[in-house]
Amino acid sequence: MALVKYNNNSISSVTAAAAMASGAMTLIKSQTASSSASISFIHGTSDVVFDGTYPIYLFKYINCHPSSDDQKLVFQATTNGSDFNTTVTNTYFLAQHTEDDSSTSFTYSASDDQAQGTAFQRLNESTGSDNDQSISGYLYLFAPSSATFVKHYLSRSSSIWDQASDVYGGGYFNTTSAITGIQFKFGSGNIDAGTIKLYGIKDS
Repeated sequence: MALVKYNNNSISSVTAAAAMASGAMTLIKSQTASSSASISFIHGTSDVVFDGTYPIYLFKYINCHPSSDDQKLVFQATTNGSDFNTTVTNTYFLAQHTEDDSSTSFTYSASDDQAQGTAFQRLNESTGSDNDQSISGYLYLFAPSSATFVKHYLSRSSSIWDQASDVYGGGYFNTTSAITGIQFKFGSGNIDAGTIKLYGIKDS
């Protein structure tokens, strides 16, 4: 590739420069909890889009803090904008290490997965309500507007309740209808604090 060099005379004649390349990941919406029962992202509301604009969507949940001990962050999808009960099949495995180094584990958790269930799906092991305890992680959702395929997702979460828990999840919403929304909440009680961000990822 040849090196282009401008002198003072030629650069003064330039009337426009090419736009800087934009990133492949675009922030669609950010929501911050404050004693919130749930956080929802619904297509067509507040600039949220689940359509063909992006083939991949990424949720980042950051320092979500529950109102009570022993809580799991859960999520579900809707195809009509209101009923979060889409059929899901999920896998779930985790690594754990206690703060006092008394135990460690790495296991597949059959009690935390679903097989054609409609309940909210867990994203993590228990999170404590101490001021310094929370859950952070991410959830990828693929082609939610597809009218042909089921809707795949992948997640990874880190949480603390006097132990470090690293959880991997994956599965699919078993529907060929377009997914029009995702909701997050704790299994019980409010989301006292925390931020959830939604990004759209363009084709590379």
